Amino acid sequence: MADVFTPEKRSYVMSRIRGGNTKPELALRSMLHRMGYRFTVNGPKNRTLPGRPDVVLPKHRTVIFVHGCFWHGHEHCPDFRIPSTRTDWWINKIEGNRARDLRAENALRSLGWHVVTIWACALKNSKARLWLEPRLGKLLGQPATVR
Repeated sequence: MADVFTPEKRSYVMSRIRGGNTKPELALRSMLHRMGYRFTVNGPKNRTLPGRPDVVLPKHRTVIFVHGCFWHGHEHCPDFRIPSTRTDWWINKIEGNRARDLRAENALRSLGWHVVTIWACALKNSKARLWLEPRLGKLLGQPATVR
């Protein structure tokens, strides 16, 4: 199937994909803050740690990555499927993202950080967030409420 956009329009559409402050990240940060966690988003540790984590909880020595289901290849997720065009390119791209994620996670663990990955589908809507919220404390290795 041919692309429905011209190359110029496709370039524009792809340039609008944000790298930070995405809706899932904002939803997670709101949830963490409500639960009493304090964290950094653009602090000095965020920029220097391997993989540039989305959220750093220095007090708990924990980092959180919010992975988009498509870009990071969330298996068995309805939001992830390999596109039917340029399949080989997309497989290489997503496998490369997964390999980079694994390298960053291993590097962080070797530095003594607790690493948590939260998929965008767990933050997609209010029903998904209601499922995640009571489990978040356990994922972070902390009691359900920090206050």
